[in-house]
Amino acid sequence: MVGTVHVVGETYEGGAALAEVVRSGFVEGVHRGSVVVLDADGAVVDAAGDVTSPVFPRSANKPMQTVGMIGTGLPLTGSADLALVSASHAGEEFHLARVAGLLAAAGLDEDALHCPPDLPVGEQAREAVLRAGGGPTRGQMNCSGKHAGMVLTCRAAGWPLDGYWRPEHPLQQRLRDAVEELTGESAVAVGVDGCGAPVLSASLTGLAGAYLRLVTAEEGTAPRTVADAMRGHPEIVGGTEADDTRLMRGVPGLLAKVGAEGVIATALPGVGAVALKIDDGASRPRMPVLVSALRRLGVDAPVLAEFAEVPLFGGGLPVGAVRPLW
Repeated sequence: MVGTVHVVGETYEGGAALAEVVRSGFVEGVHRGSVVVLDADGAVVDAAGDVTSPVFPRSANKPMQTVGMIGTGLPLTGSADLALVSASHAGEEFHLARVAGLLAAAGLDEDALHCPPDLPVGEQAREAVLRAGGGPTRGQMNCSGKHAGMVLTCRAAGWPLDGYWRPEHPLQQRLRDAVEELTGESAVAVGVDGCGAPVLSASLTGLAGAYLRLVTAEEGTAPRTVADAMRGHPEIVGGTEADDTRLMRGVPGLLAKVGAEGVIATALPGVGAVALKIDDGASRPRMPVLVSALRRLGVDAPVLAEFAEVPLFGGGLPVGAVRPLW
């Protein structure tokens, strides 16, 4: 049974040196951050930096928010649709078609979404839109699946769509309850995420514990249903080449979700969970540090070797790497 976590600080104190940037044999930079490793029972077995004070997990909160939507009456039973609601999608054609389909089934279009118009975050999808003469749309925004889920939940609950993104809206109150229940913590800070919806704080220990709860919940419960949906449709959660998608494809049973500002959380039933944040928000050291953490739990798969270091280039040739220090 995963125990309840209690936040012991109110301000994130910053992390330790977790990765170094080596170019031509010279260390030209260091990325600092915090990381926590839990065993299968939820006990902390390794950590670096500040893992008990609140941070914004950003999109790593999405699976927990989807659990809250299900509990509030989200009228979706298809696992692919639930994966989309939990996604930070790359804006590939299959992502956009599914978002449009969800809205159309409710008699809505993307004008019902509060997320700002954007280009796809996936490089290939973004280039395809620009080559075709397209521009930013709400549906292409990487959080459009979450927002579609939110408006559908409001419809099911009989709540107004107007202001569904505001913290005081009853929808957001329900989602906050779900996040706090899964992390075992009170959300001591509430911010505005990049998509305009609330982002709730949690410690890295609370975040890792939440992911462990998702994958170890009883089959048929909302937490397990969300975890199974994401693991069953990893390409929807991120995209064809997304880090979390590739991880879930390469490590059977693993649940993974990235968040902005260098965050990622993972859990594997019977093994444990990891959550980390890179202090400067960089994404490039995130995967090497995660690989180091997962290996401490005995996780091994070919995909981890692919992420163990991030190559650096000079003149088009590899001249160094971002590699873990921890």
